[in-house]
Amino acid sequence: MKRLRLILHGKAAQDERVRATVRSVREDGHQISVRVTWEAGDAARFTREAVAEAARGEIDCIVAGGGDGTVDEVFVTAHQYRHFGNCSFGILPLGTANDFARSVGLRVDDLTACLRMIIDEPASRIDLGLLNGRPFVNIITGGFGARVTAETDPALKKALGSLAYLLTGVSRAREFQPCRGRFRAEGFAWEGMFLALAIGNGRQAGGGIPLCPDALIDDGLLDLLIVPKIDLTAGREAMTVRARSSWIEFEADEDVNVSIDGEPDQVRGFRAECRSRALPVHLGHDLLLTGRR
Repeated sequence: MKRLRLILHGKAAQDERVRATVRSVREDGHQISVRVTWEAGDAARFTREAVAEAARGEIDCIVAGGGDGTVDEVFVTAHQYRHFGNCSFGILPLGTANDFARSVGLRVDDLTACLRMIIDEPASRIDLGLLNGRPFVNIITGGFGARVTAETDPALKKALGSLAYLLTGVSRAREFQPCRGRFRAEGFAWEGMFLALAIGNGRQAGGGIPLCPDALIDDGLLDLLIVPKIDLTAGREAMTVRARSSWIEFEADEDVNVSIDGEPDQVRGFRAECRSRALPVHLGHDLLLTGRR
């Protein structure tokens, strides 16, 4: 018998699929207590409460029920407290894009299967990234992609799902100007005009775009993607620049839009680092783990 705490995004509280999933797993003899978010900060507060209970041996697994933002808030808060006993973490994917859940092989169309996988399968320790000390789970994007994330209408996302990001990107493309930036990492340096950047612990963002398709989430490294300003005289190999490092530093001449696991911000510089194998998480498959490509 497992004891689970489900931290559920408020928008999913009336979703009959969620209710049916919880009923089904309870009928199998497992305990699931649910906390539903109402306003900003609730997911973090519920996570702190759950971590304290886990440290006392009262909870076996904390489950983030929502999209990529909910996963980020729950996992990041738990990592900041660090002491959660033998508790592990899982995902009930209920967002628009579910980028991280999809990339780790969760069956986003079968919530019961996702919850039963958490109960039945062992957890794997995954890396977390740090952006100026702020943890992130999946991917940082910057430049054009981050602007699209920030400006996509929530109503459009609800109606069209990940297609909403594409439509917003097409409509805003002519407005975007490239930025000049300087990047440093282990054995790597690059400077120039760029359209977009991504730093991946996970592999995809923006509704399924594989920005860092070779990223592994337990190798102690972050994957860097730079999309330079297009030079029509250059070959295809010059269209992207990639590197892999345990740390990445960035400086720009002006503020750059960034998205940290879907949360928008503006920066002129940052240092990203990898916190190796920081959190035990139940994954749908092991393709993102070291040696299991």
